[in-house]
Amino acid sequence: MAPALANALNAQGITHPFPIQIATLPDALAGHDILGRGQTGSGKTLAFSLALLTNISNKVARPHKPLALILTPTRELAQQIDEVLRPLARAVGHESVVIAGGMPYAKQITAMRKATAILVATPGRLIDLLNKNEVQLDQLQITVLDEADQMADMGFLPVVKEILDQAQLDGQRLLFSATLDRGVDSLVRQYLKNPKTHSLQNDRASVSTMEHHVLQMHPGDKDDITSQIAARNGKTILFVKTQRGADRLADKLANAGVPVGALHGGKSQAVRTRTLALFKEQENSALVATDVAARGIHVDGISLVVHVDLPQDHKDYLHRSGRTARAGESGTVVTLSSSKNQRAVSGLLSRAGVTPKFHDVRPLDEKLMVITGAQEPSGVPYVPPVMERKAPAGGSRSGGARRGGSGKSGGYRGGNSRRGR
Repeated sequence: MAPALANALNAQGITHPFPIQIATLPDALAGHDILGRGQTGSGKTLAFSLALLTNISNKVARPHKPLALILTPTRELAQQIDEVLRPLARAVGHESVVIAGGMPYAKQITAMRKATAILVATPGRLIDLLNKNEVQLDQLQITVLDEADQMADMGFLPVVKEILDQAQLDGQRLLFSATLDRGVDSLVRQYLKNPKTHSLQNDRASVSTMEHHVLQMHPGDKDDITSQIAARNGKTILFVKTQRGADRLADKLANAGVPVGALHGGKSQAVRTRTLALFKEQENSALVATDVAARGIHVDGISLVVHVDLPQDHKDYLHRSGRTARAGESGTVVTLSSSKNQRAVSGLLSRAGVTPKFHDVRPLDEKLMVITGAQEPSGVPYVPPVMERKAPAGGSRSGGARRGGSGKSGGYRGGNSRRGR
């Protein structure tokens, strides 16, 4: 590892390697292709970032011709990877840029014309810039495919293959995926050369660090119970099926006094970024999300995941549930249900490899409070704190402060900046 990179890690207080870093780094640093499987929060991003940066540390990028590419399924995941990567890249004299839809073309094109070495990209926007000849991959030294199974789920594999077909043939490739079905296995066979395989977990939920519960209730109690769970102390994600359902539930919770944001594909990128920033910053907060958040939102400290609506299949259950119990922490996962659909819930969780505990609960009863930390919301509508605009590079702040959002515009919703408890 380059000394400057080691110094940058020490400066950020990163001194203890994760198991996946110990497992994959020697082979990756030696230039081998890697097929890796690691639990969310296992340090995977840092593992491939260290390998990538070490292997390009003494190379110089040319305009339009990046040296390294990280492909991810979602904008949010791309941005989070870039947050980890960027300070380390600068330590070895390189810059990175996020190439993703819902973000301005101009900044991305300017970065390519300035010979930015590292792209963190979603497949759709990258293929667009490739077709415009703003990006050329013939000098690519290393490619990382992160969450390959999620890219397959989202229908990106044909585009991923088109991108890899344009990349340098003898470049190094690192592929990370929880499963090898839905075409990921063919991707491995076609594009990885004698990969070194490091499998740290299977695709089953981690029952050692998660508690799984099914809360059975009368349908008429569901709104009250959901509000009481969301009002708990700690970070909570509540998953629903639809964008409209996410907005409606976020409005109800905000009016009840819960600091809450809604996150789904119908929000603009600016609102999604602002919503996530507030959720990360506030110690006690809730996020109502569709499955877009299960596929790439990595926020530390989420202690409870709530399946307000049952997911479509067991893999969605695992993706959602994986937002808690990260990096060795413990977490709780609860599914809201009625006795009428117990068979459907039991079947889905069985396919996920989970044996939950079933409980009959009512609003604010002892079992509900013990399992989830539920409490009565304050009843004082919540208003998000003011968030400042970030100053553009080399410029001054403009536009003063910006609110986190309210009403249908997205972001955190409702009244006080504190719960009023």
